Amino acid sequence: MNIESYDDAFKRAREKREGAFIPFVVAGDPDFETSLKIVKTFVENGADALEIGFPFSDPVADGPTVQLADLRALESGMTTKKGFEFIKSVREFTDIPIGVLTYYNLIYKMGLDEFYKNAKESGANAILAADLPPEEAKDAVEAAKKHDVQQIFMAAQSTSNERLQEVAKMCSGFLYVVAVMGITGARSELENTTVELVERIKAHSKLPIAVGFGISKPEHVKNVIKAGADGAIVASAILNIITKNLDDKEKMLQKIGEFCRELKEATKM
Repeated sequence: MNIESYDDAFKRAREKREGAFIPFVVAGDPDFETSLKIVKTFVENGADALEIGFPFSDPVADGPTVQLADLRALESGMTTKKGFEFIKSVREFTDIPIGVLTYYNLIYKMGLDEFYKNAKESGANAILAADLPPEEAKDAVEAAKKHDVQQIFMAAQSTSNERLQEVAKMCSGFLYVVAVMGITGARSELENTTVELVERIKAHSKLPIAVGFGISKPEHVKNVIKAGADGAIVASAILNIITKNLDDKEKMLQKIGEFCRELKEATKM
């Protein structure tokens, strides 16, 4: 399979006058096979790229929704090694970019070189360690380059223009823009400062940018794409659908598909 790059995915979306829709799921939530069906539902309903979380027992950047998903995945037997097996299974039906969202403890425990080697062999495009600041990421960036995996970093409202330029030098694939201060979770309103942040980052970095944290409604997606973001990452709002429909997997997949179509439609300029 010829795996699509982030550059190609964003270019493909732009040519259609769209932003990229990037849904998130935790590998193994609520179990291996169901989460695989969820990813397939993403792909069949407009996903331009995928974010796949590796479950971790202490996800400090995440709110209760992602924490519950992590716990369900861990209880179902998901491990880091199985996470890479999960990505291999996803690669059997799609070539769109896959980013792994993880925490550095999981990378450290497996071993830096081994983790990035497995990421490449599984078919992942990129790694984002949510708790790894660029200032401490030299070894990770070197491992990523060695194994031809892109290293993604985050920028937030508190990121100065000077630091933003340094982050952009180390980052590849795209820059993950944090829409809100605080932890992950669906928000009812998208702050004006998020739109201002997108505009500021576009002025200081040539990297594609995708906005996450709190993006939970079609209007949120529309607003960040209109502001100049190349993509929108939606996580907790999708995980809430999983949580509410654990007893009816068919209904779960149906509702996820419907929501994904709404979100993709909102990326159109």
